[in-house]
Amino acid sequence: MVDERTRLRLEGASPYNVVRLDLGEDGAANGAASRYARSAELLAAWRRDGVLRRVEDPSLFPYEMRFTLAGRERRIRGLVALVGLDGWGTDIVPHERTMAAPVEDRLRLLRAIRANISPVYAVFRGPDDALAGRLAEAVEDGPPLVAARDEDGVEHRLWVSASLPSPQGGPLLIADGHHRTATALRYREEMRAKAGRGPWDSLMMLLVDASSERPPVLPIHRVVVRGDVPQLGEAARDLTSLLEAVDDEAMTCGVAARRGEEVTYRIVRLEGEPPVVRAAQASLLVRASELRYTHDAVEADAQVRRGEAAAAILLPATSAARIQQVIERGERLPEKSTFFWPKPRTGMVLRAFDDETDPPSATAGGSSSSPAPAS
Repeated sequence: MVDERTRLRLEGASPYNVVRLDLGEDGAANGAASRYARSAELLAAWRRDGVLRRVEDPSLFPYEMRFTLAGRERRIRGLVALVGLDGWGTDIVPHERTMAAPVEDRLRLLRAIRANISPVYAVFRGPDDALAGRLAEAVEDGPPLVAARDEDGVEHRLWVSASLPSPQGGPLLIADGHHRTATALRYREEMRAKAGRGPWDSLMMLLVDASSERPPVLPIHRVVVRGDVPQLGEAARDLTSLLEAVDDEAMTCGVAARRGEEVTYRIVRLEGEPPVVRAAQASLLVRASELRYTHDAVEADAQVRRGEAAAAILLPATSAARIQQVIERGERLPEKSTFFWPKPRTGMVLRAFDDETDPPSATAGGSSSSPAPAS
């Protein structure tokens, strides 16, 4: 598979693809600017040359994703807005642990570009009928400001609105963007020490009603590169029957393991409450010393078959409601536990800190909160 940076260099790739900004370019061996500085230079050039169009008034952005999952056509609607970071741990709730290296990478990029280039994806319990009705009106009122189709066939559409009701329905659960949120918090503390309050006190987010929109939460499978997995459970015929048996409610997962020259498949029933990933991490991976992660069960199985891995733990899909139950018990999931899909597209709307003159007054999603417009 061609990696993202290589793909951008292929003939026909746009010089304005936002992934160039997200990944930057490696500095030359003679000490040229780092890839973070290069990203800052690119953003400045795109703004100067009119590649990016500025929305003059502070605005909110209705956002829609249309996609097909398991043969069914679906859509998810939400609202892109600024959310104050003062509610971390109370109004904004993480559910996964983060890793230090990605946070450090994102922090160096944020210091350089001083902008949010992708909204953190957050869900709230809901249902919020008032917001759903206003989002429907905004979507049906006219064509989107921006539209794009991604490599998975997901259609992303974004509108601009002067005002929409504040989401109602409890705290915001981070669906995707734990590392970006941790980065924003690190940057906020740095900047508060230097300059007091400012635009770094808020973060651009896509806010989605989990009750009415029911966003899919797909599994992230574990590939055991080095180590071993206990030989538990009942045998399955093949990968297909194994995947048919995994179930979050029933607390079952699958194990594809290499035993000599053969690959065996077993259905394992675990103790505890869903999501399954918590129990699988605790009981099946205790002897694993190196892991890889993949969304593709077929690829996980192929790595075992090719002898590149000792085993693969194949997990079921879960739901936002089950993740919220974990948080309400005061617990967290392991890193890379959930894959909310689809995700908002990087670059559909960017938020530059130097466009903002007044510090935001918004907090996160309870009944008294008010998301702020993004400028």
